[in-house]
Amino acid sequence: MKAHTEHFYSNLHISKLPLHELLLRKQLFNDIPADWHVIITDIKSSTIAVNSGLHETVNLIATGSMVTVLNIAFKANISIPFFFGGDGATFLVPDAIVDKALKGLSQYKANTLNNFNLDLRVGVISVKEIYDKAHRLSISRFSASDNFVIPVILGDGLEYAEKQIKGEDYLLAAKEYGAEDIDLTGMQCRWDKIAPPENMEEVVTLIVIAKQGRDQASAFSRVIKHIDQIYGTPEKRQPISIPKLIFKTSFNNLGREMRHRIGKLKWLELIKTWFINIYGYIYFRTDSGKKYLKQLVEMSDTLVMDGRINTVITGSEEQRLRLQTALNILEQKNEILYGLYVSKESVMSCYVRDLEDDHIHFVDGSDGGYTRAAALLKQKIREGRVI
Repeated sequence: MKAHTEHFYSNLHISKLPLHELLLRKQLFNDIPADWHVIITDIKSSTIAVNSGLHETVNLIATGSMVTVLNIAFKANISIPFFFGGDGATFLVPDAIVDKALKGLSQYKANTLNNFNLDLRVGVISVKEIYDKAHRLSISRFSASDNFVIPVILGDGLEYAEKQIKGEDYLLAAKEYGAEDIDLTGMQCRWDKIAPPENMEEVVTLIVIAKQGRDQASAFSRVIKHIDQIYGTPEKRQPISIPKLIFKTSFNNLGREMRHRIGKLKWLELIKTWFINIYGYIYFRTDSGKKYLKQLVEMSDTLVMDGRINTVITGSEEQRLRLQTALNILEQKNEILYGLYVSKESVMSCYVRDLEDDHIHFVDGSDGGYTRAAALLKQKIREGRVI
């Protein structure tokens, strides 16, 4: 049975329907196998870290947790759903790799605490437990572009998992797993802050939660439809554009990434990396380099559907005010709650296994967009605007 479910995700049909339509097609969603597991990473007190100016470090650590697990899945030839959250990540993994993933993350957590004095919370919960507690967790695969496919989750299963793992009495969160070498191959954080494309004014980071049960899909469908109508197609609201990309070449930036990857500075490797970055200016003028940059834009992870809507979009102030008006109406109807943060730039970290066609780029609003939007959403919940 387990061998059969290992490739559950890669065997799912890829839908090319508009997202607001896909969300309403219940038959295109499948329940996650009960023998899979939810792994969540999360930087404790990330809002304080972001407010202290450590937003780039927070993004770096979150990206590293992504790469740690994705490399383990890659070596096992297993495709898994994953969700970037700015200050952490969520993974759905089969039983075959759950222990390896937790061992890798346990070592990564220790390195992160040692190098950056930030505590990466790591927790796991079985899908079976989620189902036993009467929570739902269904998934579909959505073609976000010709080259990029994302998982779309419906149900409150990941929300339940997050509450358990972030709870003070979650004993497994502190469990230590045996040593496992950390493989951060492919992790790159080489791009500077990215200004909005030409004729765009701002970058919006948005998180939306909806009523659970039967209304969740329809509420999300309405939100996506509003975004489509106000901002246009995903291509038109994409915050990453080739003309605005600027390579980081300072030793400080490269050194921080190296300390994160291997725990210390190696000056010969640092100089080598600096020269490779300089070569990048030449490479990106070649046909292969131009193809990579085109794919980089297409394969930027600006929409995360993990039982919530998490998205980074760009546009004008007028468009954002129209969106807020529409979201406020849905909020007043008790259909959704949302957190929204506006910044002048976006930030991007990358997972590059192959320059040709195997690379993913994780996008957040600058100054900790997702973390700040989440804080605003939590404030609404604390104020009693509970759905």
